[in-house]
Amino acid sequence: MLRGRLPLSISAAAALTFACGVSVTAVLFAAISQLEYDKMSLSLQQRAGARVAAIEQGLDDAVEVLTTTNQLFAAVVPVTREQFHDFTTPLLQRHPFIQAFNFHRIVPHDQRAAFEAELRRIVPDYAMTEMRDGVVVPATTRASYLVVDYLVPLQGNRPAFGLNVSPNGVLARALEQAIISGQATASGLLALAQGPQQGFVIVYPVYRHGLPLQTVQQRRAALIGDTAAIVRAGELVQKILAGADLLGDPQLELSVYADAGADPRQLIFRHGQAPADEAGAWKALPRWLHFAYHSHYDRAFLSAGRPWHVRVVAHPRPFLADHIGSLFTLIAGLLFSLLTAAFVQSLTQRSRRVQLLVEQRTADLKRSNELLSADVRARQRTERALQDSEKRFRRLLALSSDWYWEQDANFCFTHITSGFTDKSNMPLERFIGMTRWENNAEMRNSRWGKQHIANLEAHLPFSNLEYAMKDRDGQLRWFSINGEPLFNELGEFRGYRGTGSEITERKLAEQQIQHIAHHDVLTGLPNRALLRDRLAQAMALSRRKNRALWVLLIDLDRFKFVNDSLGHKAGDLLLKTIATRLQASLRESDTVARLSGDEFVAILCEQADEVLSGAIVQRVMDAVAQPVLLDGKEFFVTCSIGVAVYDMSRYDAPGDVTLNGETQNLIEQADIAMYCAKKQGRNNIKFYTTAMNQATLERLRIETALRNALEREQFVLHYQPQLDLASGRIVGVEALLRWQHPDLGMVAPQRFIALAEDTGLIVPIGAWVMREACAQVKRWHAAGLDTLRLAVNLSARQFNEPNLVASIAEVLLETGLPPACLELELTESLFMHDVALAVSQLHDMKALGVQLSIDDFGTGYSSFAYLRTFPIDVLKIDRSFVGDVARDADDAAIVVSIIALAHNLKLRVVAEGVETAEQLDYLRQHGCDEAQGYYFSHPLPAHEVETLLSSTQAAA
Repeated sequence: MLRGRLPLSISAAAALTFACGVSVTAVLFAAISQLEYDKMSLSLQQRAGARVAAIEQGLDDAVEVLTTTNQLFAAVVPVTREQFHDFTTPLLQRHPFIQAFNFHRIVPHDQRAAFEAELRRIVPDYAMTEMRDGVVVPATTRASYLVVDYLVPLQGNRPAFGLNVSPNGVLARALEQAIISGQATASGLLALAQGPQQGFVIVYPVYRHGLPLQTVQQRRAALIGDTAAIVRAGELVQKILAGADLLGDPQLELSVYADAGADPRQLIFRHGQAPADEAGAWKALPRWLHFAYHSHYDRAFLSAGRPWHVRVVAHPRPFLADHIGSLFTLIAGLLFSLLTAAFVQSLTQRSRRVQLLVEQRTADLKRSNELLSADVRARQRTERALQDSEKRFRRLLALSSDWYWEQDANFCFTHITSGFTDKSNMPLERFIGMTRWENNAEMRNSRWGKQHIANLEAHLPFSNLEYAMKDRDGQLRWFSINGEPLFNELGEFRGYRGTGSEITERKLAEQQIQHIAHHDVLTGLPNRALLRDRLAQAMALSRRKNRALWVLLIDLDRFKFVNDSLGHKAGDLLLKTIATRLQASLRESDTVARLSGDEFVAILCEQADEVLSGAIVQRVMDAVAQPVLLDGKEFFVTCSIGVAVYDMSRYDAPGDVTLNGETQNLIEQADIAMYCAKKQGRNNIKFYTTAMNQATLERLRIETALRNALEREQFVLHYQPQLDLASGRIVGVEALLRWQHPDLGMVAPQRFIALAEDTGLIVPIGAWVMREACAQVKRWHAAGLDTLRLAVNLSARQFNEPNLVASIAEVLLETGLPPACLELELTESLFMHDVALAVSQLHDMKALGVQLSIDDFGTGYSSFAYLRTFPIDVLKIDRSFVGDVARDADDAAIVVSIIALAHNLKLRVVAEGVETAEQLDYLRQHGCDEAQGYYFSHPLPAHEVETLLSSTQAAA
């Protein structure tokens, strides 16, 4: 027990605790008070913002009302006084803050007398007046007057009727600003002729119909007056705020100014002014209680073409009403500080008592320490023994994995932990007392096994020894073993110990990764990398045994249709089905691989018992052509096959270094042959020939030259005249593209037009043709030649361009060619893919004013429904019908039917390919409108066409 009592005193810790608590309380009080003031400021901003937004919206509504009134003058010419009265009266009822609507008319001085006489029909004693110094006086003589002509309502606004407002500078500036901006503009505050109340006027110019208004000068020249709304300023704001229920807050004072600043002279509205005694009480509070509170809110904005200013002032409130939280924090903080200081004081007293007790016990412990010293020395001996044991344990722990094993000096197992049985599914009895190779015969005979036995006999450590064994269920399992030799204190070899792990899952994963790297994920067939390896091996075998080798490239026909109609899931199922059929149709020694997408490659090697023949390839095609059930629907899928035969005579030795490169050549040759098969209608087989490669090289050469032809200005246009059969006069020309290449010469259109369509080059080439042909025909027009019509062909690729209509309009605008002189020729195949889109595109073209014709009518997908739906002007009879029209009854019947059909549909008929007088006579007899062909003229360069037109005009 303690000897004596501790003196009572306040500790430094308790005093410091109390001081810290008071400081923290003061900081919290100040911070919370600031948050409360921030909340008050935010509340003021929100309430003020709502009122500003309401006022701004109200002014915009007034502008919109005037804009609506002004649209009357844009829609009706002229607007009568009764129409103006009937239109504005409902607007006045809906918007009571508007004093009146009027129409200011500009009256020249020479029309003043007539204008006054007109207004006397309404007000018998009328004479034109104006305001001077706030008084209505007779109007002085001026060059022109801006007079209130229409005024609704007249009652209550009689002094303003017929008033000349042109001397009013405020109103004149507002009108000028409205002319410049093109929008309604409000004037500043001004005295109204109707009475002492101030207001402002919103004006909107009225222009003469049909005159250009793009520039300010043009608008001033076209000005005939303006529409105006006379607004009672104070009542406007009062109605806006009352309508939004924003006048009921007694804590706010709201002032509105018709200016950018708070100019008292521009004050138009004030509401909720605070009593003087409340404001004085607020100012009497100590400054430290004000903090950063903002008692007012100012906001300027633009509306009706002029600035407005709104000021919202918050009335003072008692401090306690908004600061309960901060006062509560102050009182609670002081109480907490006091209680915490008392608690610390009690802890200090207790610590002192404990310290005295410790000093008493220390002496007792000193005596006990001497007794413990003997125990410590005994513990040290024990710790050294434990350290040796721990060292052996750590070494064993470093080697441990799934199980631990030990062998004697003869490499026979003496101990294996139970983890081996759990992981390997093998009994321990199978291994105890036996060596590792006695349970694994492969180890004795393999090179890696013999090396491992040699390492054991040399007493060397080993790690990561991997081998496979079958468990009791016959399943193959993989193991990884680590071991180190054991020696006694004399260095004598005693055996081995180590750890083992079961790694079957890892090995299977490695095999799976290896399979994925060389096989297609979807079909499981070899991929491109494994295909090349297999093909290289097959080529080497073929050369070594002098046997034939074929490479088949198989491409599915219309596979995209399956994907588009049924989705990619059905497409994947189809690919897997085809892959299975290809494997089943060939021998196990043959290789089937997936090259990409819907392309497969098969490698066929000739065997001693079977010679390669076309029947094998046909068998593959027949297997693919079997019906496939996809989503409950039966599909028939065909394929196109290209075959490349390996030519062994090109190599001298089996080890030729070009072997790997030749694998790609064989695949490319099969690919070329496959595309030739597709060109001949799909579902076909083609063997590769050198002529195919030459055709491909020719296509590549043409394509390369074609890509630079437009840039190098190698294209030229020829024009074939079109004759009116009734008058014999040339009424139009068809623009035909020609390619003059420096090396290839004049390239025929059939050699490059289809290629340009495939590569997309037809789009820029077609744009060039359109622009050049329109410009040439416009030059002929300017030269005084006949007003010719120009026919230009559009390809399918051009027709599907989204900006086609815009580009045609741009060409017509740039060249100045009248749209009616341009005829666009379209083939029937353009409309078949998306009829709705074609109809929309054709109507957009027709809206430009151009003419539309169907080229080669009768050779494609002719449909009478399309002729009725499409906005077509011309049908062109294909030359295949015209050629034998004088000799073949069938062709003659078709031509007569087309002419009759076209005329019944109010369409013009043009016959192409007229080459003989008999053809011309037949067409003229049966009412064909126009014709073109070699009988009249071959396609000619522009200068020869000009000569022909000039001679024709001279003859006429």
